[in-house]
Amino acid sequence: MQILYYDCFAGISGDMNLGAMIDLGVDIDFLKRELSALPVHGYELKVVKDSRKGISGTRVQVVIDDIHKHGNDHDHGHGNHHHHHHNSYGEIKQMITESKLDKKVKQISIAIFEKVAAAEAKIHNKQVDEVHFHEVGAIDSIVDIVGAAICINFLSPGEIQCSTVELGGGMVKCAHGLYPVPAPATAEIVKNFPVRKGAVDYESTTPTGAAILAACVNLFTDKTAFRILKTGYGIGSKDGTIPNVLRVFLCETDDIGDTATVPSFIIECNIDDMNPEFYDYIIDLLFSAGAGDVYITPIIMKKSRPAVKLSVMCTPDAEDRINEVLFRETSTIGIRKYLVDKTMLERKVETLITRYGEVRVKSVFFQGAWFKSKPEYDDCIKIARDKRIPVSQVYREVERVLSEKETNNNSQHEPRKSE
Repeated sequence: MQILYYDCFAGISGDMNLGAMIDLGVDIDFLKRELSALPVHGYELKVVKDSRKGISGTRVQVVIDDIHKHGNDHDHGHGNHHHHHHNSYGEIKQMITESKLDKKVKQISIAIFEKVAAAEAKIHNKQVDEVHFHEVGAIDSIVDIVGAAICINFLSPGEIQCSTVELGGGMVKCAHGLYPVPAPATAEIVKNFPVRKGAVDYESTTPTGAAILAACVNLFTDKTAFRILKTGYGIGSKDGTIPNVLRVFLCETDDIGDTATVPSFIIECNIDDMNPEFYDYIIDLLFSAGAGDVYITPIIMKKSRPAVKLSVMCTPDAEDRINEVLFRETSTIGIRKYLVDKTMLERKVETLITRYGEVRVKSVFFQGAWFKSKPEYDDCIKIARDKRIPVSQVYREVERVLSEKETNNNSQHEPRKSE
């Protein structure tokens, strides 16, 4: 299984994350093309090679046009962002939802923004959709967050892990004055994270960086057991006693082919009084909140009323988020849960080159050997729409390429005939 591992020994910010992802291999032009699906203008994505304490990597700056600059309330990128317009979480969410971004990118982006929105709502005693951001609503942070979602979707790791997170020290300037590090929003977001403080005298983990981890990381651990395939460094603008870099590893576990068993919750509720058109929207929210699977079962309730049982599988750390979605978005007034063991085959995602374009394929392994492969549905649908061809034709092309690849692999392992 491929793992994306965040080594946050010097913290994390939105621009450092983008730098690390590009340094890890995400194509800059691809990232810019995908970001162009947003109705956001007046900025330039500046990507340069840089170094801190002798460690070279990639530094990303979101350079805002002069006419869009209106101050700098809170420096998210350890130094060079300019904030100009205060958007509400509801406005940002609508903008992302209505864009032409990939469906998975939308889900990840909204999940990250929701982490910051929930933190700000608690701090300022407001409803989440009413929150107006002093920091996150600006162009640069929208680019940082949606860019993070694009990069993670591009890499499509089987799991995302993270080390203990350095928060930094000293004071940070926010919209309402000076605050001790971590900033209030960051402190709220990193609840239940393993963290430490004081390695440097500046803010080393920003709300944007913390939200990326909170929304995307499956496991926080300093105990690693994997093969490092590639390392990326995202360079921050400040410099302190330790290298101000975010180090990210693309790794592979040694136990490909074995099964993995993890504890999971099944959270369920019965619903007989809700517009069924809502389910598609609610299912997307549940996946964004951390659901591993969501399914609906037709049932008959008392007085022979037809209804559905909405079931959600999730890890224990996502339970509160799932409960909130169910209570806020459905008509249920009660939910139940029970603990199960989920056994999974190890997975690996790779990109196939077909005559129609690139398609991600998920392969699973059993007892140390390849078992089966399945193309990414969203990739196939996008090609079918762009090329105006039946989606079944795209699937057949993927199957052809997979078959050729399997044949080539087998021929390479066949013993040569003696001449």
